[in-house]
Amino acid sequence: MSINLATKLREGTKKSHTMAENVGFVKCFLKGVVEKTSYRKLVGNLYFVYSAMEEEMERQKQHPVVSKIYFSELNRKQSLEQDLFYYYGANWREQVAPSAAAKAYVQRIREISATAPELLVAHSYTRYLGDLSGGQILKGIAQRGMNLSDGEGTAFYEFQDIPDEKEFKANYRQAMNELPIDEATAERIVDEANAAFGMNMKMFMELEGNLIKAVGQMLFNTLTRKRGGASTELATAD
Repeated sequence: MSINLATKLREGTKKSHTMAENVGFVKCFLKGVVEKTSYRKLVGNLYFVYSAMEEEMERQKQHPVVSKIYFSELNRKQSLEQDLFYYYGANWREQVAPSAAAKAYVQRIREISATAPELLVAHSYTRYLGDLSGGQILKGIAQRGMNLSDGEGTAFYEFQDIPDEKEFKANYRQAMNELPIDEATAERIVDEANAAFGMNMKMFMELEGNLIKAVGQMLFNTLTRKRGGASTELATAD
């Protein structure tokens, strides 16, 4: 019997999805205001998060649940390393460190891998499906906002090993729907996905100080004023 986890996740994280898009840093990004110092800090944080997630997914790839949604072609660690080289130079490893929110995010990924590996599905869904869904739009925004040439500093958004992203997402959702889990486990995965959205939001909130310094409080307030707008997926999954 199918649990239809893909639908449960989409419906069960709608509120978190909207909240993530309303974080000031994300709102500014979606409106084309991208400040390089805060953006490269985000890339650094994502490097630590994806490194942890991919190490744990690899470690658990024989797990009866994790194995079904383990696709190494999704891995982002290497592309983030390329971007960090671009933003920081050859000695980027000496210059980047996880923020407090990124450390907590990494700690949570390690913890569930050790105690409840099936919850890694929630983290994989939240990050990778969001990357695939909004990647090309966000790449374009980053390029325009920071005057980047094509291929510079945006490797994160390129999935070289996935020729058809729409087809891949359909296959991924099908795999989620066929996971050998019960209703209770599905609910725990949805809860964990909401927690993952919250962890992403905290990382974005940490970056707002740098952004305000660069663009000024008045412009920041104007850009982030509460009103309806176009939706996309910087940290969120469709």
